[in-house]
Amino acid sequence: MIWTGGRTGDYRPSMRDPMPIRSVFARENTGTMMESNANVATSAPDLTTVRTALQQASRAPSVHNTQPWRWEFDGTQLSLYRDNDRLLTAADPNGRQLVISCGAMLHHLRTVLTASGWRTELERVPDPERPDLLARMTFRPWPDPPEGVIARAAAIERRRTDRLPMAAPTGFEEIMRSARMLASPHEIELDVLDDSARQLLADASREASAKRRYDMDYQAELHWWTGHLPEREGVPRTALPSSAEASHVPVARTFPPVPHSDRRGDTDDQAKLVVLSSAGNSLTDWLHVGEALSAVLLECTREGLATCALTHITELVSARKALEPLIVCDGVPQVLIRVGVAPAETASPTPTPRRPVDEILTIRPGTARDLD
Repeated sequence: MIWTGGRTGDYRPSMRDPMPIRSVFARENTGTMMESNANVATSAPDLTTVRTALQQASRAPSVHNTQPWRWEFDGTQLSLYRDNDRLLTAADPNGRQLVISCGAMLHHLRTVLTASGWRTELERVPDPERPDLLARMTFRPWPDPPEGVIARAAAIERRRTDRLPMAAPTGFEEIMRSARMLASPHEIELDVLDDSARQLLADASREASAKRRYDMDYQAELHWWTGHLPEREGVPRTALPSSAEASHVPVARTFPPVPHSDRRGDTDDQAKLVVLSSAGNSLTDWLHVGEALSAVLLECTREGLATCALTHITELVSARKALEPLIVCDGVPQVLIRVGVAPAETASPTPTPRRPVDEILTIRPGTARDLD
């Protein structure tokens, strides 16, 4: 990774190619978004609409807020590319979390565009010879989008990654029924873990942290992306827990501690634990995981719940195997999500920074609509 972002430094890890690719075409039939293998869209949004949608959709979560995505617009099609310069080569050498992050951004963008009156038709991993090209999107007008999509689009600005202890969620079972429906078009399984699994997951999280403690590449990477003053990427100090706060959330990733007060007192974390699993472990599976993750997070936010997606337990094979007996399906655990309620007397997490649209969007030369 040769750094091209806003901070400078000496950390320059190498890159590795992703795992083998299989191309999958899927059709969502839940009324949220439609897709097909159509090659040509009858129309497309203008550049102003695309830029506005990208700005809103860039609020999507990404590992360490790396925002590892690039977009290209030619006036008719919008293409998503992975940005390998933002690969976490120590924590994520195969690019699994990078692609999951891109999938979350992809779903956020489709949600925004659909709410704006544009149905998106999607081709995932369209060219096996170009593994950096993750998706190609065309458009059709959709003047009457579903209310659920509009509500989830509105939830994007409210969604935060809440790393602090949470109270138990209310109305959880009904919300999870909706979340499963939203994840199912992506062939992603959603399992709610029993409270008895907390100790096992806490042990797995501690094991993962212990194995990383003396990994100097991992530690350099983690410090590079976290704890800095807010810029355009990375996790700022205000979004990190203090040592006291982290002690109440034993399943969380271990971040460099920051000196601030215990914002939620002595309350232990009562968040429900949800696991997203895929049938396989290919690049396309990862993309679907990210899309399903986005759908679940936005549905929870829409219903007033706090969330925190965790991928550190699934980074290491040994820790991931601790999850496998806890899920119903015979799949690959990919993401753990904490779902709960932020205490009313405490402030919500502040928004983390995002890169400007001009950094993530390229207008193809000669685009007929580039001046719209």
